[in-house]
Amino acid sequence: MDFPLLSLLLLSLLSPALSQSTPSSTSTSSSSPAINSNSVLVALLDSHYTELAELVEKALLLQTLESTLTVHNLTILAPQNAALERDLDPEFKRFLLEPRNLKSLQTLILYHFIPSHVDLQPSPNLHPTLAGEVIPLSQTSISEPKSIVRPDGVIHGVKQLLIPRSVQEDFNRRRSLASIAAVLPSGAPEVDPRTHRLKKPAPPVPAGAPPVLPIYDAMAPGPNIAPAPAPGPGSGKHHFDGHSQVKDFIQTLLLYGGYNEFADILVNLTSLATEMGRLVSEGYVLTVLAPNDEAMARLTTDQLSEPGAPEQILYYHMIPEYQTEESMYNAVRRFGKLKYDTLRLPHKVMAREADGSVKFGSGEGSAYLFDPDIYTDGRISVQGIDAVLFPPDEAVPPATQFPPEDRKPPVIVKKKHKKGRILEAACQILGSRITYCQ
Repeated sequence: MDFPLLSLLLLSLLSPALSQSTPSSTSTSSSSPAINSNSVLVALLDSHYTELAELVEKALLLQTLESTLTVHNLTILAPQNAALERDLDPEFKRFLLEPRNLKSLQTLILYHFIPSHVDLQPSPNLHPTLAGEVIPLSQTSISEPKSIVRPDGVIHGVKQLLIPRSVQEDFNRRRSLASIAAVLPSGAPEVDPRTHRLKKPAPPVPAGAPPVLPIYDAMAPGPNIAPAPAPGPGSGKHHFDGHSQVKDFIQTLLLYGGYNEFADILVNLTSLATEMGRLVSEGYVLTVLAPNDEAMARLTTDQLSEPGAPEQILYYHMIPEYQTEESMYNAVRRFGKLKYDTLRLPHKVMAREADGSVKFGSGEGSAYLFDPDIYTDGRISVQGIDAVLFPPDEAVPPATQFPPEDRKPPVIVKKKHKKGRILEAACQILGSRITYCQ
């Protein structure tokens, strides 16, 4: 057989195999694109935007971005590290890092990547992102324009994390589901010992109705039981935002001026601010008789350093009713003397009319209503007084007593006293024909 003929036969047999092996090798090489070391993606991983680079790795997006970079240039809007470390809501960050929310994390990261080269020169405002949503650059606070420039892209530094609408809606949906999916613990069924039958549960309390239990049963244990007040028994039915209301009234005290010491004891020296917020959230109402700074300055260090002394002092200044200056003044004018319950059982604080105002306590330990209606919101009422009150069976410390010459009604009371004189003169002229003069 001739050798040229044999070689032609072998080439004809091997040519189909060669034609099939060549595309497979090229497809294999194209499936794993080679990224240049001077790429903008490599520059991001080596840059000072470490928080964003870490999130890209946690979202498993490196391969996706590498394949995108072989087709398009990339513009990366990189948030500063502080925006992800300190400024980001901890609950939102926890939501992003949960394994079940990987899709939301990927959408958030891809929202910072624009598949084109944007130089921030006069250009269209809206740009499509790799997340499939459009980003308005005019509403983006760019702090470091062209922070890193590479042939295949550019990195602009931004002040805060950019959150797409779909991720925000997903987070709100999960948060609302978490708030309503919690199951309240219920105790074991109780058996009536007389009938040996199950006791019927109490009927549900409608929203906004007064609590069933008295406020003393809902309070936290006092200092005699625990050195620091522990959370009291909660009903779980929080129809009011008591903590926000307590925060508002404390801020009002500070802005009003002259009641910084009382606010400091409420927030820092004791945990009564938290306790008040919980009680108001469960539907209870409170009237606070707040001594001003001059009255609190007369307290000695020994009185405040005794275990439980600050709590006992403040409990005696809290009335479990909602009273305003007008309601208390009308009550003492009508009934003469009244005794209001306080949160310090079993002590009560006495109120009476004096010099056209309301005077609390008796003897040297009494106090005038000095600043009326500092804060009233329908649940909490704060009335300013000019002395610290003590129960009548306790001796008033000498440091808190007024000198006889200083024991005068406040300035605001003198104006009301003038009105009383005018009324007295009118009664003398008209006699007893007016019921008010009798």
